Amino acid sequence: MGRYRPSHVRRSRRAVVPAVAAALLAALCAGTAPDIAVASARQELDPATVRKLDAAITKIMDEADIPGLNVGLWIPRRGTYEKSFGVADKQSGTPMKSDLYTRIGSITKTFTITGLLQLVDAGEVALDDPISRYVAGVPGGDMITLRQLAGMRSGLFNYTEDKAWLAQLRADPHREYPPRRLLDIAFSHRPNFAPGTKWQYSNTNTVLLGMVIEKVSGRSLGDYLEEHIFTPLKLNDTSLPDDSAIPDPHAHGYTDFTPSGDVADATNWNPSWAWAAGGVISDLDDLHAWAPALADGRLLTKETQAERLKTRSVGVPGASYGLGILDFSGWLGHNGELPGYESIAAQLPAEDASLVVLVNTDIDYEGKNLSSLIGNAVTSIVTPDHVWPVPPAQPSPTPSTPSNGGGPGAAPVR
Repeated sequence: MGRYRPSHVRRSRRAVVPAVAAALLAALCAGTAPDIAVASARQELDPATVRKLDAAITKIMDEADIPGLNVGLWIPRRGTYEKSFGVADKQSGTPMKSDLYTRIGSITKTFTITGLLQLVDAGEVALDDPISRYVAGVPGGDMITLRQLAGMRSGLFNYTEDKAWLAQLRADPHREYPPRRLLDIAFSHRPNFAPGTKWQYSNTNTVLLGMVIEKVSGRSLGDYLEEHIFTPLKLNDTSLPDDSAIPDPHAHGYTDFTPSGDVADATNWNPSWAWAAGGVISDLDDLHAWAPALADGRLLTKETQAERLKTRSVGVPGASYGLGILDFSGWLGHNGELPGYESIAAQLPAEDASLVVLVNTDIDYEGKNLSSLIGNAVTSIVTPDHVWPVPPAQPSPTPSTPSNGGGPGAAPVR
């Protein structure tokens, strides 16, 4: 099946003993104690399906030259597929492992906008408040609502499409970018359309909402997310750092977003330019916990979650977007990219299934997004009625933008 074979089946930093003990206790109470040697807290998918998944994933990895990836698919009553493939570090050959930290790009938006919606539930803000009430200097800010920002319908220019800034970032990927500087870049361009009239993916929107959270809460965005989302859900390996460091152990990330187009190790590049739109670090286990929590709205009131899930078409078949959440053929969640990394975290309520894909490169294959290729292959086999689509190939796979993607049809966002 090619050179990329599963290098590691799930081994969490968290203790698994309590889960196994609980399974044993339940079996004992039922009078059907299992053989201790094979007791497990999970059931694998059937062997034939596992073989198909292994073959499909290794084929894509060989064709696209993907260094490594982690993938997890959890379906109650059917089983689990959790495996690591390839290498986490091309130089040392260290195998990929499922407990490695990784940058998750625009999945960050799901956390940021959940934080905003918590403020809605607390009565601190309202979705139809104008952004001008919280952040000064936004073009047309009196007419742009928090709802439109969260739903990608503000019309504000996406700062990651500014050509001069892109050249600057390619030349110096370690530079620090405060949020206000990102807004300055965005606001040097006229808005693309009147608020609410169209959908267009823009990282500017989520940066503004991160600033709203900080202003209203009096906390840094990272601290707010830690207190109100990460800690309540026991996402112990998820954080929004205020520097470029990534904890150990971690996967190295590889990109061609360089002045020459040569491949570089982007692991320690400064992600400050992504911040509220793409700066979070996490791992497979935490995203497995986050996907169902995001989809069922357990941190929000039912009313606010219902507002979040009022998705609207974005012009890509099978895709619609709500408030910081994507609906791809019934899968609710988000995907993400930034230099060196790609990701998917999503839940399929129809089957109570969770999907996480983490790839340690953002170098497109034939203009197509790698995590989406993997997600498509996995769902085509296991949930054929709900297939994660592959966005259309980008017109030019050259390193023209930083890959802080996640928008439908964006492989990186342009």
